[in-house]
Amino acid sequence: MKIVILAAGIGSRLGNPFPKPLTPLNNGKSIMQMQVQNLSATFDLDDIQVVVGFKKELIMERFPELMYIYNPFFDRTNTSKSLLLALKKNRHTSVLWLNGDVVFDDKLLHTLRAQMENDISFVGVNTSKVGDEEVKYTLKNGRVHQLSKNVKNGLGEAVGINFIAKKDMALLINRLEECDKDDYFEKGIEMAIEKDGLLVQALDISQHDCMEVDFREDLEHANLIFKK
Repeated sequence: MKIVILAAGIGSRLGNPFPKPLTPLNNGKSIMQMQVQNLSATFDLDDIQVVVGFKKELIMERFPELMYIYNPFFDRTNTSKSLLLALKKNRHTSVLWLNGDVVFDDKLLHTLRAQMENDISFVGVNTSKVGDEEVKYTLKNGRVHQLSKNVKNGLGEAVGINFIAKKDMALLINRLEECDKDDYFEKGIEMAIEKDGLLVQALDISQHDCMEVDFREDLEHANLIFKK
């Protein structure tokens, strides 16, 4: 299994002059530093790969121990194409991937690991809130049915942490290939569900602290939660 951090985007909504994963928190760590520390405590550091683009040298210099995949079209593509690059490099294994702006409690990884050992594809979700600007989901027969920001009557929010089992890898790669360059990767998942019958579980991680930092108010909230 491999772990992929998507960190190629410009992150213009937060307004940093540097990649969003390097955003400093009040606890003295950056978002990505927290991610790497948490991940490496549970998984092998050598299995972590980062998709980079915008000011890639800043990330690579800060984390020289990691492996990198470069998206040269980071300014013209969205997460569907960054994820596609990573999955094509790892098409013969399962992949856990997360957005480069996700801050989370390290205990969350124990919940994820138990599910990954069953080799079942999943989308991590928070059922306690449903924000208008967030990726939302619905279920059909107990599995993810719809997955996008435009979902109506969503059951919760996707938190930006996801897993594709080895047996499902080819399906997702094919659908990500079909995505438009400005699509989020959730579009590829949704198409694979609709057209290929891909089974994706909504893994409830609501009991853990986990959030994406998109705006300044998100950063303020993260600083209140993650003080250590």
